[in-house]
Amino acid sequence: MANDSDKAQGTDFIRARIEEDNKTGRFGGKVHTRFPPEPNGYLHLGHAKSICLNFGVAKEFGGQCNLRFDDTNPVKEEDEYVHSIAEDVAWLGGDWEDRKFFASDYFERFYEYAEDLIRKGKAYVDDLSADEIREYRGTLTSPGRESPWRNRGVEENLDLFKRMRGGEFADGEKVLRAKIDMASPNIIMRDPTIYRIRHASHHRTGEKWAIYPMYDFAHCISDSIEGITHSLCTLEFVNNRELYDSDLDPQEIYHPQQIEFARLNLTYTILSKRKLIQLVRDGHVAGWDDPRMPTISGLRRRGVPPSAIREFCSRIGVARADSTVEYSMFEYCIREKLNESASRLMAVIEPLKVVIENYPEGQVEEFEMPNHPEDRARGTRKVPFGREIYIEKDDFRLEPPKKFHRLFPGSEVRLRHAYLITCREAILDDDGNVVELRCTYDPESRGGQSPDGRKVRGTLHWVSADHGKPAKVRLYDQLFAVPNPDDVPEGKTFIDNLNPASLETRDAWLEPALAEIPTGETVQFERLGYFCKDRDSTPETPVFNRTATLRDTWAKVEKKESGK
Repeated sequence: MANDSDKAQGTDFIRARIEEDNKTGRFGGKVHTRFPPEPNGYLHLGHAKSICLNFGVAKEFGGQCNLRFDDTNPVKEEDEYVHSIAEDVAWLGGDWEDRKFFASDYFERFYEYAEDLIRKGKAYVDDLSADEIREYRGTLTSPGRESPWRNRGVEENLDLFKRMRGGEFADGEKVLRAKIDMASPNIIMRDPTIYRIRHASHHRTGEKWAIYPMYDFAHCISDSIEGITHSLCTLEFVNNRELYDSDLDPQEIYHPQQIEFARLNLTYTILSKRKLIQLVRDGHVAGWDDPRMPTISGLRRRGVPPSAIREFCSRIGVARADSTVEYSMFEYCIREKLNESASRLMAVIEPLKVVIENYPEGQVEEFEMPNHPEDRARGTRKVPFGREIYIEKDDFRLEPPKKFHRLFPGSEVRLRHAYLITCREAILDDDGNVVELRCTYDPESRGGQSPDGRKVRGTLHWVSADHGKPAKVRLYDQLFAVPNPDDVPEGKTFIDNLNPASLETRDAWLEPALAEIPTGETVQFERLGYFCKDRDSTPETPVFNRTATLRDTWAKVEKKESGK
């Protein structure tokens, strides 16, 4: 995986463990990891952390990383998810080369391993229902009870298991359970289910199978088959490690090392695949790639560069204990990367017309502007200027607050790279709203320079009224209105914490060059923020999504100063 930072990657407990394994010769000094998503939804920022970790440590230690789809539940899995996952991993920089695998590649081997467990007396077919299995399992303070079917003979179990495979029984009628210890303090070890009946078509194997392995059983064997050395997973699997080890040891097969790390928790964000599916299914968002979603496809559509996600994952690191990261840290990483990469162009989101009364009617000038003020190698562009222009409505006040250095009656400001203008009059509608400004310009100030050295503090961006292009701009905010969306009173759900102002659409005005940039490119609208051209754009009306703001807007500053 690409490294976006010149600084050396810090040594966390996972890397320290790998270094120790390499010193002792465990795994022969080999490092082989895997990213193992279930194809039952789109990837999100939490998965990005795992992608960066698994592909990152493999590259750092000269090893390999597989992409493996743990597709053991045909009821929830779809090819759509497989394709989206592969696209997202590649976009983030994960290179699995020719090592893209599926758990379904190993279905026959899983079955053979299960039969071997039965022959060794370490697995049995159980007739208890799912509810009965839960009841028999016991609690954290009381041991479980053995199933009446636990001591079936080997031959009977083998016969029943083959008949399960043949589709003779209905869903839920029987399961295959590992015979471990019903009194274990670790409830997971109390004879866990390792196979269940599912009469459902699988996205790769079709109708071939009527039984499917449970995730915990298939996952560790897949790791073993692929020669994984370090199986990195999140903390919710820490209690499953004992089962991971148990599933491998009795069969005397190659045994990787499972290591757990804390999952990502982010303020104002839901990173539960089940809840994200609900948002999509119930129409709270416009699909998996809605730019408000924390999915990788949503972030890509919003204009977030993959380097920003990698930098964010590098900054938060990996830890053993769960914690919550402020969303502002992610936004900082986005701004930092886009500040380096994004071209600067001009757009007006809330247009206010300015008529420059002493500018010659019909005259048009072009001003040459740099595409990036800190990188002259990116060249320049020519921007047309005329008698009528648009500025931002927020850049004018009839009654300016203290320290307001923009436009108000009698004030002089600089139009970026153009001229100095002075406001003479504000035209109001019947409701008292400002609809137009009448100004004059200083012909000697071409390029925005003060001819006599007078100090002009305010500098405004602008767009020519005659040459600019109309556009739609979507202003995205956080999808949730509170830092912890799951923190809800009784009778409420996370849906009640949705932010009603998470999307606002504005009619904007763009300088001509902005309308021509490719779909998917992110640029900076000068003084407004970073915006990405959306696929909904048409030649007549470009559409831009706000990727990130720059800083607090003046409106926010005013609000803070007034104490509101």
